[in-house]
Amino acid sequence: MILLTVAATALTEIFIYFYKGLILSSNIEILSFIRILLIEMLYNGILTIILYPLMQKLGYKIEHIFKEPQILTRYF
Repeated sequence: MILLTVAATALTEIFIYFYKGLILSSNIEILSFIRILLIEMLYNGILTIILYPLMQKLGYKIEHIFKEPQILTRYF
């Protein structure tokens, strides 16, 4: 999941960079772009390490609530 998040961050930022460079004709600075890209990928990777287990536990709890047998459904 961490690699997926980092790859999605990289692809998104590369797309936005080329969009701004080609369509909007803004200045192209490769070194600053790479520095910002690495910082964002590291930041999103760390957030994924922290938040993904919490979201996974919440998903399991919600799944357990909806898969729990209901007493009234046995009579119908």
